[in-house]
Parts: sequence; C-alpha cells; structure tokens
Amino acid sequence: MSEKKTNRRDFLFTATYAVGAVGVGATIWPMIDQMNPDASVKALASTEVDVSDVNPGKTITVLWRGKPVFIRRRTQDEIAEAKSVKLEDLKDPQKDEDRAKDPEWLVMLGVCTHLGCVPLDQKGDYNGWFCPCHGSHYDTSGRIRKGPAPTNMEIPKYEFVDSNTIKIG
Repeated sequence: MSEKKTNRRDFLFTATYAVGAVGVGATIWPMIDQMNPDASVKALASTEVDVSDVNPGKTITVLWRGKPVFIRRRTQDEIAEAKSVKLEDLKDPQKDEDRAKDPEWLVMLGVCTHLGCVPLDQKGDYNGWFCPCHGSHYDTSGRIRKGPAPTNMEIPKYEFVDSNTIKIG
C-alpha cells in the first residue's frame, strides 16, 4: 500500500512541475515576442529599385534602412579605370570585380567610412566620390584612395531581379 502513495506523490509532483513550466512559458513568451522587429522594420529589410531610366554616367540615390544607397550606371571608361588600378596602390585592397556583380552597375552604401558623412558624386581626385567633411577621396569603384577614411564604401547585399530592377537587401 505504501507503493501507491509513493507513485501518487511522484505523479502529483510531476504534474505540478509541468503546469508550472507551462505557466512560466506563457508568462515569458509575450516579453520574448515583443523583441521581434515590427512590420515597419521588416518592410525596410529590402527594397526594389527600377533603374530603367538611369543613363550611363549617372547615379541615383535611394534610401534603404534609413541610409542612402548610390546606384551608378558606369561608363566603359569608368569600368576600365576601376579595373586598371593596382591593388597595392589601395589602402583597402579590393578588386572591382568583387565590388560590382555587373561591371556596368555599382551599388554601394552612400556613407563615408570615416565619420558617416554622405560623399559627393563625381568629385575628388579619382572621378568617383569626395567627402568634403574631412577630405576622403573614393574612385569609380567606391574604394578609398586618399584621406582619413579607413575602408572602402560598403557594398550591401543586392541582386538583379531583371534587367531593369535591382533588389537591395
């Protein structure tokens, strides 16, 4: 008869622990769930850009995640100039082929890597971008060539949806 009391006691303890665990989970879940990004943040995760009206030699600026993104349709001369640069001449060596999936299109964050300013297009010593705040010069591939910026302008994750649409993010 003492075996039944022991088994019954074990069952009651196990049942109590199980109910307590479910209760703790139900209490904690809303706090964990509220840490997920809201719909407005999820909507900014990616953006599609129509580039059909961008002529060679022109740059458009779009916003993605609150940051400017430069999309430049490069001319054949700009592509040749970017490819001809020797890697040993660069502060942050990167091949142009690694920065542009399609040589004609350069997609990069329009943020200077020194202090986060927005560089000016087709300015500076290398016909690329120039940050007037502290004098950083970038080439036609967005690579730092001169000035205090430590690294090249960042290339976001992007893909070509079709010949006229680029999806960033």
